[in-house]
Order: sequence, then C-alpha cells, then structure tokens
Amino acid sequence: MKLIVQIPALNERDTIAEVIRAVPRHIPGVDQVEVLIIDDGCTDDTVAVALAAGADHVVRHTANKGLATAYQTGVDTALRLGADIIVNTDADNQYPGSEIPRLIEPILAGKADIVIGDRQVHQIEHFSPLKKALQHVGSAVVRWASETNVPDTVSGFRALSREAALRTFVTSDFSYTVENLIQAGKRRLTIVAVPITTNPVKRPSRLHRGNWNFIKRQAAIIARTYTTYEPLKVFSYIALFFATPGFILLAWAAFVFIGRRLGILSATNDQSLLVGSVLVLMALIIFLIGLLADRVGGVRRLQEEILYRTRVNLVEQEAWRRTISARLDRIERALGVTVNDEPDETVVKDSQPPVRP
Repeated sequence: MKLIVQIPALNERDTIAEVIRAVPRHIPGVDQVEVLIIDDGCTDDTVAVALAAGADHVVRHTANKGLATAYQTGVDTALRLGADIIVNTDADNQYPGSEIPRLIEPILAGKADIVIGDRQVHQIEHFSPLKKALQHVGSAVVRWASETNVPDTVSGFRALSREAALRTFVTSDFSYTVENLIQAGKRRLTIVAVPITTNPVKRPSRLHRGNWNFIKRQAAIIARTYTTYEPLKVFSYIALFFATPGFILLAWAAFVFIGRRLGILSATNDQSLLVGSVLVLMALIIFLIGLLADRVGGVRRLQEEILYRTRVNLVEQEAWRRTISARLDRIERALGVTVNDEPDETVVKDSQPPVRP
C-alpha cells in the first residue's frame, strides 16, 4: 500500500519545509509514504527548500496555471508513481500532517472512496462571523447539488482512493474542491467527512480577492457543474418558471373568452392570450434545449468512461514498467554489471497536461 501526499505550491518557501516534515512517514496499514510537490510556477526557492526538507518528487509547471490545474497535475503524477491512496494538503501549513492517518483510515478500512477533512469552521477563531455564515450557506448549497453530506465542502485536505483518483477530472480553472465533490456525488462514490484541527494561517489566501470574489466564482462552478450532470432537471426548472405564468394567463384568456360568449364579461383577452402564448412557447423551447443537453450529457458520460479506462491502462503500463525495471536492477546487482548508467531524476522538469473530459 503506497500513500503519496501531494502539495500544490506557489512561492511557499517559508512554510513548505514545516509541511513536509509534519507528514508521518510510518502509518499503520501503509507500506510506503512519499511526498510530491507540484511547483505551480514558483519564482523563489520553494523547490530547493522542499527537496532539502525531504520531498521525494517534484513536478513542475513552466508557469503559474492555478490551483485547479496543479491539483489535477498532482493526481495524474501520483497515479503514475503508483499511489494507492492520494492525500492533498496545502503548502501554507493550514492542515496538520498529524491528521493524515485519521484522514485515510476510512479508505484503508474499505469504507470510503473519498475522505474530506472537516475543519469545523464554526470553531476557527480567525474566521469572521460573516465568513463562517458564508461557509455554512455555501456548503449547504453544495451538499444539495452533490447529494452528499459533507460539512466543509471547500476543504482542500482530502484523501482519494486509487479508484476515485482515476475518476477525477478537473475542468475548472479556479478551484477543484466543489467541482470534484459534485462529480463524486453524481458518480455515487462513497464520501466520508472526518473532523480535523487546523493550524493558524499567517497570510491571506492567494486563491481569490476577497469573500465576494470567492462566492461569485464558486457559484459559477456549482451552476456549471450541476448543469453538466443534471441538464434536463435544470432546463425543466427554467421552463417551469416561464410555463407557470404562461398557463395562468392562457387560463385567464379562456375564462374571458367564455365569459364574453355567455355575455357575462365584456373585457378583452388579447394581451393575456398573446403574453401567455409567448411564455408557453418559450418554456417549450427551453425544455427541448434541455432534452438536447441531456443527450449531450449522455455522450459526455461515455467520454468520461473512455478517459477513465485510458487512465487505468496508462497506470497499469507504468506499474508494469516499474516492475520490469526493478527486476532488471536485481539482475544487474546479482550479476555485478551495470546496464544503465543514467541517474534517476527526482524532479520532473515539465508536467504533462492534465487529462480533461
């Protein structure tokens, strides 16, 4: 059982060593623990500090590509390195490394595919009351959209089994937390939340420019991701919004028409008939668009399954290559000869672009 702790980093030389040293290297049920740094375009000596602190692997972006892309790069690289469990943590030392054994325990026990670290936001002292309220409301919306029961939906401290990692595809360029949670919920993966403690963060977040910017961008991700997996439901709700007043107006127009025929009413029904007809026609068009979007969603599901199987094959091929390489090394040592004098590289110079659906 191999655990890889991935740490996306952008100019975190002041905290990265502390984060790496806090990662426990001996965990019951785990044979091997390794640390992977995702250098998302660092311009300082973060990588050198990380390697000196004990990082096992570094994968580099040639420029800053954002947290979501760095997360996907880390998952792809960890899978190629043979990870059975992947833990993602932040480079700002917000999440204690000592919590990793508890975080992966449900996966080791076979009770979860994904485990989210619940920061228990209401107990975090440096969060303002407004931020706590926004976190509470936002998490409630994501729980509804993902059909899960995760208290802290934007927590970046999470563990993934190999199966969950193989089905992880980030399409957002902002943050992965909400999108991946909705994806996992719609794919019926088992998600468990584990309460954790947190360390005080000494600098403001670099992910967003304030609470309202964060809300706006996360709301867009929620709407886009939910529509991707539930297009017919979304367009049906929109169609109902137009159809309801439309049918009410048409019913009133019919009532006026009958009243005029019976000589009870003398009012005109032209406006109700016109507006009601337009609204019902708009609702019908929106519903038909939903049907088309639902069929497109079916094609997307097939594409995701193809991508999943492609990644499985790539991971198996890489595992086979490592097995053969290890056997050749044993043969070389037994024979006392050296077939390959090229040194192994700890640092991957340029990462492959993440696979996207």
